[in-house]
Amino acid sequence: MKSAVVVFPGINRERDMARALKFVSGKEPAMVWHADSELPKGTDLVVLPGGFSYGDYLRCGAIAARAPIMEAVRTHAAKGGLVLAVCNGFQIACEAGLLPGVLMRNARLKFICKEVFLRIERSDTPFTRQYNAGAVIRVPVAHGEGNYVADADTIARIEDEGRVLFRYTAPDGKLDPAFNFNGATNAIAGILSEKRNVLGLMPHPENHVDPAVGPTDGRRLFESLVSTLEAA
Repeated sequence: MKSAVVVFPGINRERDMARALKFVSGKEPAMVWHADSELPKGTDLVVLPGGFSYGDYLRCGAIAARAPIMEAVRTHAAKGGLVLAVCNGFQIACEAGLLPGVLMRNARLKFICKEVFLRIERSDTPFTRQYNAGAVIRVPVAHGEGNYVADADTIARIEDEGRVLFRYTAPDGKLDPAFNFNGATNAIAGILSEKRNVLGLMPHPENHVDPAVGPTDGRRLFESLVSTLEAA
């Protein structure tokens, strides 16, 4: 798997992501600067990591979405290439038109950093083939603007098309407002593009891959990507 992690000014999770990719795939990802105009030749997976691109000025992800490299990312996605957009990356992907909707301030207007429970809605995607549909995993979040919002028609469409991949739930997998900590519509934590090749999610699976430092519930997302590309 040949991967590329895009680095924007203010992004601070690129090394965590690079480490997770190398830990699971055994291959060092390329670090691509936001001002570049091309991705490395042969790139299979592009990652938009978390952090605070451009200090979250204007709107989270709005400035980064207009960086020169994003035209190459859009072209990659349009050709069916895989894109993983995590936290600030999810915000960037929405602002860049790779995914519908927008990420708003958390319901209680507070930055939240903790572990949350996610239900896997389907296992037939490049990002979740190593999970079982309906399984509940525990991964960290760290954001102030993770409240996923879209107009009613968009929500209905992504629900009907099975494009919601992760939801915030109670530990037993049941929807519970008490566990939808940021107020996201329908407890949405992660969604897919129409072609199912772009995933945006607010939680950080890259922080839970190595048993030496904690839980490993996020590892199978990266294993899913590796197995998908090996089978291609």
